Amino acid sequence: MARAKKTDAPDLTKAQDLTDGLIERLTCPAGKLQVFLRDTKAPGLRVRATPARAKRRDGFKSFVFEAKLNRQTIRRTIGDVRAWTIEAARTEANRLRVTLDAGDDPRELDRDKLAAKAERQAAAAAKVVADKVAAIAVGEAWTNYLTERQPHWGELHYKDHLKLARAGGVKAKRGTDGRGVTIDMPLFALMGLPLRDLTAPVIEAWAAKEAKTRPTSARLAWRLLKGFLGWCNEQPAYAGLLSGNPAKTKKSREALGKAAVKQDALLREQLPVWFEAVQKIQNPVIAAYLQIMLLTGARPGEVLTLRWDDLNTKWRGMTIHDKVEGERIIPLTPYVWHLIATLPKRNEWVFSSTRTLSMDDKNVFRRALRGENKDTEIPDGDIVQASASGHITMPRSHLNCACAVAGIEGLTLHGLRRSFKSLTEWLEIPAGVVAQLMGHKPSATAEKHYTVRPLDLLRVHHERIEAWILEQAEIKFDVKAEPSKLQLVAG
Repeated sequence: MARAKKTDAPDLTKAQDLTDGLIERLTCPAGKLQVFLRDTKAPGLRVRATPARAKRRDGFKSFVFEAKLNRQTIRRTIGDVRAWTIEAARTEANRLRVTLDAGDDPRELDRDKLAAKAERQAAAAAKVVADKVAAIAVGEAWTNYLTERQPHWGELHYKDHLKLARAGGVKAKRGTDGRGVTIDMPLFALMGLPLRDLTAPVIEAWAAKEAKTRPTSARLAWRLLKGFLGWCNEQPAYAGLLSGNPAKTKKSREALGKAAVKQDALLREQLPVWFEAVQKIQNPVIAAYLQIMLLTGARPGEVLTLRWDDLNTKWRGMTIHDKVEGERIIPLTPYVWHLIATLPKRNEWVFSSTRTLSMDDKNVFRRALRGENKDTEIPDGDIVQASASGHITMPRSHLNCACAVAGIEGLTLHGLRRSFKSLTEWLEIPAGVVAQLMGHKPSATAEKHYTVRPLDLLRVHHERIEAWILEQAEIKFDVKAEPSKLQLVAG
């Protein structure tokens, strides 16, 4: 029998001792998908060749392992013949044979390894994300909270969140502690902490510290903090960082104490001197604002943001934008109408402002607040710069100054609203009428579902209240007099 030449293609019908030459001469004939060359030294080791292609003229060749398992042929690729040596391929084939003899499918083991690797990678990625989430600062989560919840809040409630988390160190216009700069607000101390570190003991220590110097602000900050932490517990991004709501503890509540019930309200006997002092304010906008606060019982912000479009002079109604129902309509009573009609119409706001308080005016304020120069008229202008919107800011200093001149102590802007409610008791006005005028929610089923008071019915009671207050204040006013025409002011 003639010996095969080294240039001849290997015989594929029998196993052979694999050499580099045999592998190099192995080709896949045209018309076949693949051919195998078996090895004699490593049972199951094969060299597989595929047809030549454009990218590789001699086709693809690789070492493979082939064996029977449960009467089925299994085949596993070891690697490219260019990357693996024959001896390395034989070693791998023998290892796979041992695995197979042990009853394990190498393919399943490989899949298990890949799955385990994928799990490790996923766990590592999850840990990176978890570490990143765990490092989230309270301030970052607070910003996200405000962004999401702002559409559901009123303007003042949103500003409270901004204010109570604000850093200090800014040059202050007034109310400083002697350093000329503002101080950190209560929640600022918590903003830099990781959210996961905001535990009950931390909040309790914070509450105890803040309660010593500013309990009122701290109580409000604590209520806002509770709402924020409740929101965090509902967010998947912060899941697991908090254990319940750490702000809701008995120690925090006790450390901050209960807010005292405010009792500031005008007495009937104080009405003459109070009206006299307020009417001395040279700025008619502020003087009218304070009087209308008392005569309507509305909230300070509701009166402050009154627009000219909110007035209906035909039906003598006034639309109040409140925080309970969105808006309510109350009567435009004669004296209130008279006060509004004399105001300058600079822009869309009824209580508009374009001025700031001068230093001379500030000195007059200081003297009046100390009880000096009680006969001096209260100066014009706002104590702080008018808001960017064009209406005045809360004229607390003007009210304080007027009360100092009148000899009345402790009356706040909200105390004027409280005064309205208290003074109606002298007239025995139905409680439901007063609640509707002031924008309180109905307190009984009949009030909520069955009692409907139209504007004309409210007017009967409201005008009676106004007339009585003016009478006690010794203000002579002709209810039949036509209100002065509005003063149009350019710019």
